[in-house]
Amino acid sequence: MRTPRCHARVASLASVLCCAALVLAAAPATAAPAAPIRGTLPAGDGWASADGGTTGGAKADKAHTFTVTNRAQLAKALDGSDGSPRTIYVKGTIDANTDAAGKPLSCADYATDGYGLDAYLAAYDPATWGDAQPSGPQEDARAASAALQAKRVKLAVPSHTTIVGVGRDARLLGASLQVTGADNVIVRNLTFEDAFDCFPAWDPTDGADGAWNSEYDNLVVYGSTHVWVDHNTFTDGRRPDSAQPRYYGQLYQQHDGELDVVRGADLVTASWNLFADHDKTLMIGNSDSAGATDRGKLRVTLHHNVFKNIVERAPRVRFGKVDVYNNHYIAPADGYSYSWGVGVESQLYAEANAFTLPGTVDPAKVIKKWKGTALTEKNNYVGGKPAGLLAAHNAGVPDEQLGDDAGWTPTLRTRVDAPGAVPGIVDGRAGAGRL
Repeated sequence: MRTPRCHARVASLASVLCCAALVLAAAPATAAPAAPIRGTLPAGDGWASADGGTTGGAKADKAHTFTVTNRAQLAKALDGSDGSPRTIYVKGTIDANTDAAGKPLSCADYATDGYGLDAYLAAYDPATWGDAQPSGPQEDARAASAALQAKRVKLAVPSHTTIVGVGRDARLLGASLQVTGADNVIVRNLTFEDAFDCFPAWDPTDGADGAWNSEYDNLVVYGSTHVWVDHNTFTDGRRPDSAQPRYYGQLYQQHDGELDVVRGADLVTASWNLFADHDKTLMIGNSDSAGATDRGKLRVTLHHNVFKNIVERAPRVRFGKVDVYNNHYIAPADGYSYSWGVGVESQLYAEANAFTLPGTVDPAKVIKKWKGTALTEKNNYVGGKPAGLLAAHNAGVPDEQLGDDAGWTPTLRTRVDAPGAVPGIVDGRAGAGRL
Protein backbone atom coordinates (compact mmCIF):
# COMPACT_ATOMS: atom_id res chain seq x y z
CA MET A 1 0.00 0.00 0.00
CA ARG A 2 1.42 3.37 -1.00
CA THR A 3 2.22 5.73 1.87
CA PRO A 4 0.01 8.86 1.93
CA ARG A 5 1.71 11.97 0.57
CA CYS A 6 1.12 13.84 3.83
CA HIS A 7 3.01 11.15 5.76
CA ALA A 8 5.80 11.05 3.25
CA ARG A 9 6.26 14.76 3.88
CA VAL A 10 6.23 14.24 7.64
CA ALA A 11 8.56 11.29 7.40
CA SER A 12 11.09 13.48 5.62
CA LEU A 13 11.45 15.45 8.87
CA ALA A 14 12.45 12.38 10.86
CA SER A 15 16.11 12.55 9.85
CA VAL A 16 16.20 16.23 10.75
CA LEU A 17 14.66 15.46 14.13
CA CYS A 18 17.19 12.73 14.83
CA CYS A 19 20.07 15.03 13.86
CA ALA A 20 18.68 17.69 16.16
CA ALA A 21 18.53 15.18 19.00
CA LEU A 22 22.23 14.26 18.49
CA VAL A 23 23.26 17.89 18.62
CA LEU A 24 21.18 18.47 21.75
CA ALA A 25 22.78 15.55 23.57
CA ALA A 26 25.94 17.62 24.08
CA ALA A 27 24.22 21.00 24.48
CA PRO A 28 22.96 22.79 27.57
CA ALA A 29 19.27 22.35 28.38
CA THR A 30 18.43 25.84 27.15
CA ALA A 31 20.20 25.55 23.80
CA ALA A 32 18.22 25.34 20.58
CA PRO A 33 18.78 22.58 18.03
CA ALA A 34 21.37 23.44 15.40
CA ALA A 35 18.91 22.52 12.62
CA PRO A 36 15.49 23.78 13.71
CA ILE A 37 12.45 21.88 12.50
CA ARG A 38 10.15 24.34 10.74
CA GLY A 39 7.31 21.99 9.74
CA THR A 40 4.15 23.78 8.68
CA LEU A 41 0.74 22.45 7.72
CA PRO A 42 0.55 21.61 3.99
CA ALA A 43 -1.93 23.41 1.78
CA GLY A 44 -5.33 21.72 1.69
CA ASP A 45 -4.70 19.59 4.79
CA GLY A 46 -7.95 20.04 6.68
CA TRP A 47 -9.68 23.03 8.15
CA ALA A 48 -6.49 24.48 9.70
CA SER A 49 -5.16 25.04 6.17
CA ALA A 50 -8.01 27.43 5.31
CA ASP A 51 -7.87 31.22 5.37
CA GLY A 52 -4.10 31.62 5.32
CA GLY A 53 -3.02 28.28 6.73
CA THR A 54 -1.09 27.34 9.85
CA THR A 55 2.65 27.98 10.20
CA GLY A 56 3.08 28.18 13.98
CA GLY A 57 6.51 29.44 14.99
CA ALA A 58 8.14 28.91 11.59
CA LYS A 59 9.35 32.52 11.61
CA ALA A 60 10.88 32.33 15.08
CA ASP A 61 14.33 33.91 15.36
CA LYS A 62 17.18 32.49 17.40
CA ALA A 63 16.14 34.43 20.50
CA HIS A 64 12.70 32.81 20.39
CA THR A 65 13.79 29.24 19.70
CA PHE A 66 14.04 27.16 22.87
CA THR A 67 14.80 23.66 24.04
CA VAL A 68 13.15 22.86 27.36
CA THR A 69 13.58 19.98 29.79
CA ASN A 70 11.52 21.03 32.83
CA ARG A 71 8.36 22.89 33.74
CA ALA A 72 10.07 26.17 34.60
CA GLN A 73 11.83 26.32 31.23
CA LEU A 74 8.62 25.45 29.38
CA ALA A 75 6.61 28.13 31.21
CA LYS A 76 9.27 30.73 30.43
CA ALA A 77 9.43 29.74 26.76
CA LEU A 78 5.65 30.03 26.52
CA ASP A 79 5.70 33.66 27.66
CA GLY A 80 4.38 35.32 24.54
CA SER A 81 4.04 38.82 25.97
CA ASP A 82 6.27 40.29 23.24
CA GLY A 83 4.12 38.75 20.46
CA SER A 84 7.08 37.16 18.68
CA PRO A 85 6.79 33.80 16.90
CA ARG A 86 8.42 31.04 18.92
CA THR A 87 9.50 27.44 18.43
CA ILE A 88 9.79 25.27 21.53
CA TYR A 89 11.53 21.89 21.50
CA VAL A 90 10.54 19.56 24.34
CA LYS A 91 13.23 17.10 25.36
CA GLY A 92 12.53 14.16 27.69
CA THR A 93 9.78 14.20 30.32
CA ILE A 94 8.41 17.44 31.75
CA ASP A 95 6.30 16.95 34.87
CA ALA A 96 3.87 19.82 35.39
CA ASN A 97 3.27 18.84 39.03
CA THR A 98 6.61 20.21 40.22
CA ASP A 99 7.56 23.31 42.18
CA ALA A 100 9.90 26.13 41.11
CA ALA A 101 12.92 24.02 42.06
CA GLY A 102 11.68 20.98 40.13
CA LYS A 103 10.55 19.03 43.21
CA PRO A 104 7.56 16.74 42.51
CA LEU A 105 4.27 17.82 44.05
CA SER A 106 1.60 15.42 45.29
CA CYS A 107 -2.10 16.04 45.81
CA ALA A 108 -1.35 16.53 49.50
CA ASP A 109 0.92 19.45 48.62
CA TYR A 110 -1.99 21.28 46.97
CA ALA A 111 -4.59 20.54 49.64
CA THR A 112 -5.43 23.62 51.68
CA ASP A 113 -7.95 25.12 54.11
CA GLY A 114 -8.53 21.76 55.77
CA TYR A 115 -9.56 19.82 52.68
CA GLY A 116 -9.57 16.06 53.04
CA LEU A 117 -11.20 13.44 50.83
CA ASP A 118 -12.64 11.55 53.78
CA ALA A 119 -14.12 14.75 55.19
CA TYR A 120 -15.50 15.71 51.77
CA LEU A 121 -17.12 12.30 51.33
CA ALA A 122 -18.68 12.49 54.77
CA ALA A 123 -19.99 16.02 54.17
CA TYR A 124 -21.76 15.37 50.88
CA ASP A 125 -22.92 11.78 51.17
CA PRO A 126 -26.23 11.72 49.23
CA ALA A 127 -27.76 9.63 52.01
CA THR A 128 -27.53 12.62 54.34
CA TRP A 129 -26.78 15.62 52.11
CA GLY A 130 -29.37 14.87 49.46
CA ASP A 131 -29.19 16.13 45.88
CA ALA A 132 -28.30 19.78 46.50
CA GLN A 133 -25.05 21.11 45.09
CA PRO A 134 -22.18 20.82 47.58
CA SER A 135 -21.56 24.00 49.56
CA GLY A 136 -19.84 24.92 52.78
CA PRO A 137 -16.34 24.53 54.23
CA GLN A 138 -15.28 21.31 52.51
CA GLU A 139 -16.50 22.41 49.06
CA ASP A 140 -14.78 25.77 49.54
CA ALA A 141 -11.60 23.96 50.55
CA ARG A 142 -11.83 21.66 47.55
CA ALA A 143 -12.16 24.64 45.21
CA ALA A 144 -9.21 26.43 46.83
CA SER A 145 -7.05 23.32 46.59
CA ALA A 146 -8.02 22.84 42.95
CA ALA A 147 -7.03 26.43 42.20
CA LEU A 148 -3.53 25.77 43.54
CA GLN A 149 -3.10 22.75 41.29
CA ALA A 150 -4.48 24.64 38.29
CA LYS A 151 -1.75 27.27 38.65
CA ARG A 152 0.88 24.57 38.20
CA VAL A 153 -0.56 22.31 35.54
CA LYS A 154 -2.28 24.78 33.19
CA LEU A 155 0.18 26.26 30.69
CA ALA A 156 -1.02 28.91 28.23
CA VAL A 157 0.17 28.75 24.62
CA PRO A 158 0.47 32.08 22.75
CA SER A 159 -0.11 32.82 19.06
CA HIS A 160 2.46 31.93 16.39
CA THR A 161 3.94 29.07 18.40
CA THR A 162 5.24 25.64 17.47
CA ILE A 163 5.76 23.08 20.26
CA VAL A 164 7.47 19.91 19.06
CA GLY A 165 8.97 16.94 20.84
CA VAL A 166 12.58 15.94 20.22
CA GLY A 167 13.10 12.29 19.35
CA ARG A 168 10.79 9.48 20.45
CA ASP A 169 10.34 10.13 24.18
CA ALA A 170 9.23 13.75 24.62
CA ARG A 171 6.47 13.73 27.22
CA LEU A 172 4.28 16.22 29.07
CA LEU A 173 3.22 14.53 32.30
CA GLY A 174 0.23 15.88 34.20
CA ALA A 175 0.17 19.04 32.07
CA SER A 176 -2.78 20.80 30.47
CA LEU A 177 -1.77 22.93 27.49
CA GLN A 178 -4.24 25.79 27.08
CA VAL A 179 -4.43 27.25 23.58
CA THR A 180 -6.74 30.10 24.57
CA GLY A 181 -7.51 33.14 22.45
CA ALA A 182 -4.56 32.39 20.20
CA ASP A 183 -3.99 32.05 16.46
CA ASN A 184 -1.54 29.95 14.46
CA VAL A 185 -0.34 27.17 16.79
CA ILE A 186 1.31 23.82 16.00
CA VAL A 187 1.69 20.97 18.52
CA ARG A 188 3.58 17.87 17.33
CA ASN A 189 5.41 14.74 18.43
CA LEU A 190 4.51 14.84 22.13
CA THR A 191 3.10 12.27 24.51
CA PHE A 192 0.45 13.83 26.72
CA GLU A 193 0.06 11.63 29.77
CA ASP A 194 -2.13 11.73 32.86
CA ALA A 195 -3.44 15.27 33.18
CA PHE A 196 -5.08 14.29 36.46
CA ASP A 197 -7.27 16.31 38.80
CA CYS A 198 -6.46 15.87 42.47
CA PHE A 199 -9.82 17.32 43.51
CA PRO A 200 -12.79 16.08 41.44
CA ALA A 201 -16.10 17.71 42.30
CA TRP A 202 -19.25 15.82 43.17
CA ASP A 203 -22.35 16.82 41.19
CA PRO A 204 -25.45 15.05 42.50
CA THR A 205 -27.53 16.30 39.54
CA ASP A 206 -25.26 14.92 36.80
CA GLY A 207 -27.22 11.97 35.40
CA ALA A 208 -29.65 9.84 37.31
CA ASP A 209 -27.29 9.04 40.16
CA GLY A 210 -24.80 11.93 40.19
CA ALA A 211 -21.20 11.93 38.94
CA TRP A 212 -17.67 13.02 39.77
CA ASN A 213 -16.41 15.74 37.43
CA SER A 214 -12.78 16.62 36.87
CA GLU A 215 -10.77 19.37 35.16
CA TYR A 216 -7.71 19.49 32.91
CA ASP A 217 -7.83 18.38 29.33
CA ASN A 218 -4.43 17.32 28.06
CA LEU A 219 -4.82 19.89 25.29
CA VAL A 220 -7.65 22.40 24.98
CA VAL A 221 -8.25 24.77 22.07
CA TYR A 222 -10.43 27.55 23.48
CA GLY A 223 -11.50 30.46 21.31
CA SER A 224 -8.44 29.96 19.10
CA THR A 225 -7.94 29.62 15.35
CA HIS A 226 -5.54 27.84 12.99
CA VAL A 227 -4.31 25.02 15.21
CA TRP A 228 -2.56 21.89 13.91
CA VAL A 229 -2.25 18.90 16.31
CA ASP A 230 -0.11 16.22 14.67
CA HIS A 231 1.67 12.98 15.61
CA ASN A 232 0.93 13.16 19.33
CA THR A 233 -0.04 10.43 21.80
CA PHE A 234 -2.75 11.08 24.39
CA THR A 235 -3.10 8.60 27.24
CA ASP A 236 -4.06 8.28 30.91
CA GLY A 237 -0.91 6.17 31.22
CA ARG A 238 0.00 5.44 34.81
CA ARG A 239 -3.42 6.40 36.22
CA PRO A 240 -6.25 4.84 34.16
CA ASP A 241 -9.76 5.78 35.20
CA SER A 242 -10.67 2.10 35.23
CA ALA A 243 -8.34 1.63 38.22
CA GLN A 244 -9.95 4.38 40.31
CA PRO A 245 -12.29 3.66 43.24
CA ARG A 246 -16.02 4.40 43.39
CA TYR A 247 -17.54 6.79 45.86
CA TYR A 248 -21.29 7.21 46.26
CA GLY A 249 -21.49 4.34 43.75
CA GLN A 250 -19.86 6.40 40.97
CA LEU A 251 -16.38 6.22 39.45
CA TYR A 252 -14.01 8.74 41.03
CA GLN A 253 -12.89 9.99 37.63
CA GLN A 254 -9.72 12.10 37.69
CA HIS A 255 -9.42 12.88 33.97
CA ASP A 256 -11.38 15.14 31.66
CA GLY A 257 -10.76 15.21 27.88
CA GLU A 258 -7.68 14.33 25.90
CA LEU A 259 -8.33 17.04 23.29
CA ASP A 260 -11.20 19.54 23.42
CA VAL A 261 -12.06 22.26 20.89
CA VAL A 262 -14.48 24.74 22.46
CA ARG A 263 -15.85 28.28 22.86
CA GLY A 264 -15.63 29.67 19.37
CA ALA A 265 -12.45 27.84 18.39
CA ASP A 266 -12.14 27.34 14.65
CA LEU A 267 -9.99 25.95 11.84
CA VAL A 268 -8.34 22.97 13.54
CA THR A 269 -6.67 19.92 11.99
CA ALA A 270 -5.79 16.88 14.14
CA SER A 271 -3.83 14.28 12.17
CA TRP A 272 -1.81 11.13 12.84
CA ASN A 273 -2.45 11.16 16.60
CA LEU A 274 -2.98 8.21 18.93
CA PHE A 275 -5.81 8.64 21.43
CA ALA A 276 -5.66 5.74 23.88
CA ASP A 277 -7.19 4.24 27.02
CA HIS A 278 -9.55 7.05 27.95
CA ASP A 279 -13.19 7.83 28.57
CA LYS A 280 -14.30 11.36 27.53
CA THR A 281 -11.83 11.81 24.71
CA LEU A 282 -12.52 14.53 22.17
CA MET A 283 -15.25 17.13 22.52
CA ILE A 284 -15.96 19.74 19.85
CA GLY A 285 -18.26 22.32 21.44
CA ASN A 286 -18.90 22.07 25.16
CA SER A 287 -22.43 23.41 25.62
CA ASP A 288 -25.78 23.21 23.87
CA SER A 289 -26.34 26.85 24.87
CA ALA A 290 -23.12 28.20 23.32
CA GLY A 291 -24.58 28.97 19.90
CA ALA A 292 -23.71 32.66 20.19
CA THR A 293 -19.99 31.84 20.22
CA ASP A 294 -19.92 28.49 18.41
CA ARG A 295 -22.39 28.77 15.54
CA GLY A 296 -20.42 29.04 12.28
CA LYS A 297 -17.17 28.07 14.09
CA LEU A 298 -15.79 24.76 15.42
CA ARG A 299 -14.64 23.65 11.96
CA VAL A 300 -12.36 20.69 12.63
CA THR A 301 -10.71 17.95 10.55
CA LEU A 302 -9.73 14.59 12.09
CA HIS A 303 -7.78 12.28 9.81
CA HIS A 304 -5.39 9.34 10.10
CA ASN A 305 -5.78 9.12 13.87
CA VAL A 306 -6.05 5.96 15.96
CA PHE A 307 -8.67 5.80 18.72
CA LYS A 308 -7.75 2.78 20.83
CA ASN A 309 -9.79 1.61 23.83
CA ILE A 310 -11.75 4.84 23.88
CA VAL A 311 -15.11 4.80 25.68
CA GLU A 312 -16.81 7.82 24.08
CA ARG A 313 -16.48 11.22 22.32
CA ALA A 314 -14.36 10.39 19.30
CA PRO A 315 -15.61 13.01 18.65
CA ARG A 316 -18.78 14.41 20.23
CA VAL A 317 -19.80 17.42 18.14
CA ARG A 318 -21.95 20.49 18.64
CA PHE A 319 -22.48 23.19 15.99
CA GLY A 320 -19.32 22.56 13.94
CA LYS A 321 -18.64 21.28 10.43
CA VAL A 322 -16.39 18.37 11.35
CA ASP A 323 -14.66 16.16 8.79
CA VAL A 324 -13.75 12.70 10.13
CA TYR A 325 -11.96 10.43 7.66
CA ASN A 326 -9.34 7.68 7.50
CA ASN A 327 -9.29 7.09 11.26
CA HIS A 328 -9.01 3.67 12.89
CA TYR A 329 -11.28 2.96 15.86
CA ILE A 330 -10.35 0.01 18.06
CA ALA A 331 -13.17 -0.36 20.59
CA PRO A 332 -12.65 -1.86 24.05
CA ALA A 333 -14.35 -5.14 24.85
CA ASP A 334 -15.87 -3.70 28.02
CA GLY A 335 -17.39 -0.32 28.74
CA TYR A 336 -17.69 1.01 25.20
CA SER A 337 -20.33 3.72 24.84
CA TYR A 338 -20.07 5.29 21.35
CA SER A 339 -17.65 6.99 18.96
CA TRP A 340 -19.51 9.67 16.96
CA GLY A 341 -21.73 11.94 19.04
CA VAL A 342 -24.17 13.93 16.94
CA GLY A 343 -24.96 17.00 19.02
CA VAL A 344 -27.06 20.10 18.57
CA GLU A 345 -26.67 21.75 15.14
CA SER A 346 -23.65 19.53 14.38
CA GLN A 347 -22.59 18.81 10.80
CA LEU A 348 -20.48 15.68 11.07
CA TYR A 349 -19.13 14.14 7.86
CA ALA A 350 -17.67 10.66 8.47
CA GLU A 351 -16.09 8.86 5.54
CA ALA A 352 -13.63 6.01 4.89
CA ASN A 353 -12.96 5.16 8.52
CA ALA A 354 -12.15 1.68 9.81
CA PHE A 355 -13.58 0.06 12.94
CA THR A 356 -12.30 -2.94 14.83
CA LEU A 357 -15.14 -3.97 17.11
CA PRO A 358 -15.07 -6.90 19.55
CA GLY A 359 -18.02 -9.26 19.48
CA THR A 360 -19.45 -7.54 22.54
CA VAL A 361 -19.97 -4.25 20.66
CA ASP A 362 -22.99 -3.76 18.41
CA PRO A 363 -22.18 -1.57 15.35
CA ALA A 364 -25.42 0.29 16.09
CA LYS A 365 -23.63 1.85 19.06
CA VAL A 366 -20.95 3.62 17.01
CA ILE A 367 -23.24 6.62 16.48
CA LYS A 368 -25.02 8.39 19.33
CA LYS A 369 -27.70 11.03 18.92
CA TRP A 370 -27.28 14.03 21.22
CA LYS A 371 -29.97 16.47 20.00
CA GLY A 372 -28.50 16.46 16.49
CA THR A 373 -30.56 15.70 13.40
CA ALA A 374 -28.23 14.26 10.76
CA LEU A 375 -24.74 13.29 9.68
CA THR A 376 -23.14 12.11 6.46
CA GLU A 377 -21.82 8.58 6.91
CA LYS A 378 -20.32 6.82 3.89
CA ASN A 379 -17.85 4.13 2.91
CA ASN A 380 -16.90 3.12 6.46
CA TYR A 381 -15.70 -0.41 7.29
CA VAL A 382 -16.15 -2.69 10.26
CA GLY A 383 -13.83 -5.68 10.55
CA GLY A 384 -12.47 -5.10 7.05
CA LYS A 385 -15.88 -5.07 5.37
CA PRO A 386 -18.29 -2.31 4.29
CA ALA A 387 -20.77 -1.37 6.98
CA GLY A 388 -23.66 1.05 6.85
CA LEU A 389 -23.21 2.49 10.32
CA LEU A 390 -25.98 5.06 10.06
CA ALA A 391 -28.42 2.42 8.85
CA ALA A 392 -27.31 0.15 11.71
CA HIS A 393 -27.91 2.97 14.19
CA ASN A 394 -31.34 3.85 12.87
CA ALA A 395 -32.39 0.20 12.86
CA GLY A 396 -30.88 -0.61 16.23
CA VAL A 397 -31.96 2.54 18.04
CA PRO A 398 -35.35 3.34 16.47
CA ASP A 399 -36.12 6.08 18.99
CA GLU A 400 -33.03 8.08 17.92
CA GLN A 401 -33.41 8.41 14.17
CA LEU A 402 -30.89 10.54 12.26
CA GLY A 403 -30.93 11.88 8.72
CA ASP A 404 -28.18 11.11 6.23
CA ASP A 405 -27.09 14.57 5.02
CA ALA A 406 -24.81 16.84 7.06
CA GLY A 407 -25.43 19.63 4.57
CA TRP A 408 -21.90 20.11 3.28
CA THR A 409 -19.07 18.27 1.52
CA PRO A 410 -15.43 18.52 2.63
CA THR A 411 -12.86 19.75 0.12
CA LEU A 412 -9.77 20.30 2.30
CA ARG A 413 -8.20 16.86 2.05
CA THR A 414 -4.78 15.94 0.68
CA ARG A 415 -5.78 12.32 0.08
CA VAL A 416 -8.38 9.77 1.14
CA ASP A 417 -7.15 6.20 1.60
CA ALA A 418 -9.37 3.18 1.06
CA PRO A 419 -11.01 2.32 4.40
CA GLY A 420 -9.93 -1.31 4.23
CA ALA A 421 -6.31 -0.17 4.12
CA VAL A 422 -6.57 2.34 6.97
CA PRO A 423 -5.49 0.05 9.87
CA GLY A 424 -2.36 -0.97 8.01
CA ILE A 425 -1.53 2.63 7.17
CA VAL A 426 -2.14 4.38 10.47
CA ASP A 427 -1.57 1.84 13.26
CA GLY A 428 2.21 1.88 12.99
CA ARG A 429 2.54 5.54 12.07
CA ALA A 430 0.14 7.50 14.27
CA GLY A 431 1.32 8.88 17.59
CA ALA A 432 4.40 10.47 19.10
CA GLY A 433 7.87 9.36 18.05
CA ARG A 434 6.77 8.51 14.51
CA LEU A 435 7.44 11.69 12.59
